[in-house]
Amino acid sequence: MLNRRHLLGLAAGGLAAPSLALAQGAWPNRSIRLVAQFPPGGLVDTVARLLAPMMSQTLGQTVVVENRAGAGGVIGTDFVAKQPADGYTLLMSHASVHVFAAATMPTLPFHPTNDFTHMLHLVEAPNVILVRGNSPFQTLEQLIAAARRQPVRYGSSGIGSAPHLLGAMLSGEARVPNFEHVPYRGSAPAMQDLLSNNIESMIDPITTNVKQMHEGTLRALAVSTPERLAAFPNVPTFAELGFPKLTSAQWLGLSGPKNMPPAIVERLKAVVPPMLRRPDLLARLTDLQTLPREPSPMGEDFVKLINEQIGDWTAVARQFDIVVS
Repeated sequence: MLNRRHLLGLAAGGLAAPSLALAQGAWPNRSIRLVAQFPPGGLVDTVARLLAPMMSQTLGQTVVVENRAGAGGVIGTDFVAKQPADGYTLLMSHASVHVFAAATMPTLPFHPTNDFTHMLHLVEAPNVILVRGNSPFQTLEQLIAAARRQPVRYGSSGIGSAPHLLGAMLSGEARVPNFEHVPYRGSAPAMQDLLSNNIESMIDPITTNVKQMHEGTLRALAVSTPERLAAFPNVPTFAELGFPKLTSAQWLGLSGPKNMPPAIVERLKAVVPPMLRRPDLLARLTDLQTLPREPSPMGEDFVKLINEQIGDWTAVARQFDIVVS
């Protein structure tokens, strides 16, 4: 159910959009680039390419997804931070950069909140701990028990990533120092090694693993949602297994360079959220188990969420001495 803010936003989008566009020189009057700071095929790219055609249709100009990958998303994010704040360069902002990189990297070429106009929290994806479908580990308890006897490895998309920090928390909470982290340059090579039996487990956002989980190629031992997922009712949450601190999700947002014109910001805040509730897009997001939060933080509320998460995960990074140099 839409709350009062959303109803007002929808009304504003329908009634005020023409005057807002006029105030900004008929924005948009040319194509818009939507920067995805990770390679094609991943979570950010997938959601960006689902959203871009709908934005094009609504705004009346082509929205082009542009992949600018590198340095764990920092390169593409920094690129957007340094662009003109005219509404023609937007960013699929991601918690992995604005929260986890901020928590683990001593220096960034940008400030995670002050150098951006953070407009909308779009969707969030829970994390899962995965093993191969033919793994001897049927439960998280069995994996932890094995790690008490001998080293058991978990792969992640890189040092300082959300999966890395979740694995460190699991190791600390379960008191299993033999749960060893193996970092990779992205999720794809980690998954290759998992399926090749070079590592025993992997922690990753659920989005790009749903198909293999349904097929049985992968088995999820736990999910980081507060409650079990309806699509995977047999997968317990970390919380119900005794690890409530591992309840988290990785969000995607819509952001731009700092000091974007308020009229453009308000128009995007009005027209984009209804796209996420269109039956065709919502069905696809449901298939990916990557959904909007209700209510979804906007503007200052979104910035407040980012700052709170930076504080929380900085404390975790310091606790486990996780630093990305």
